[in-house]
Amino acid sequence: MSATIIPVRGFTPRIGEGTFVAPNASIIGDVVIGRDCSIWFNTVIRGDVNSIRIADRVNIQDGTVLHTLYQKSTIEIGEDVSIGHNVTLHGCHIRPFALIGMGAVVMDDAVVGEGALVAAGSVVLSRTQIGPNELWGGAPAKFIKMVDPDQARELNIKIARNYLMYSRWYTDPDNVTDPQ
Repeated sequence: MSATIIPVRGFTPRIGEGTFVAPNASIIGDVVIGRDCSIWFNTVIRGDVNSIRIADRVNIQDGTVLHTLYQKSTIEIGEDVSIGHNVTLHGCHIRPFALIGMGAVVMDDAVVGEGALVAAGSVVLSRTQIGPNELWGGAPAKFIKMVDPDQARELNIKIARNYLMYSRWYTDPDNVTDPQ
């Protein structure tokens, strides 16, 4: 079984070296994924109506959906970002070292700043601007507090590296490295 990779409207997804794509993930259209990323089970990255750009070392966890608005919004995800299980990203920008918690929704033209955290289950409304190193949560999401930039960066790099390691368990069966 292999991932579903579908060209559409003349765009064929491009997937960077060292990137793991789970066998039942779907990647469609105008999508560019960087190096050493992991796209987990039941994830849909649908670049059929506009572009989706994912930088290096991003992990997009199980059941996540990425989509955009035709001729209006795109998705851009910076390096070392972690997108939790069952997240919906729709036409938004996620800056480097950010973390999007499980089950969160981030809507069109929202920006999640560098090192920012969106709490699990949050709904970030369209055009919301989350600053660097801010923690937001709730539905609709609101500012909660500032987070220490070094702690946020360290946490997100650790998560990104762990997910890269987990992906290697699937691509290199002899690799049984313990994340601790």
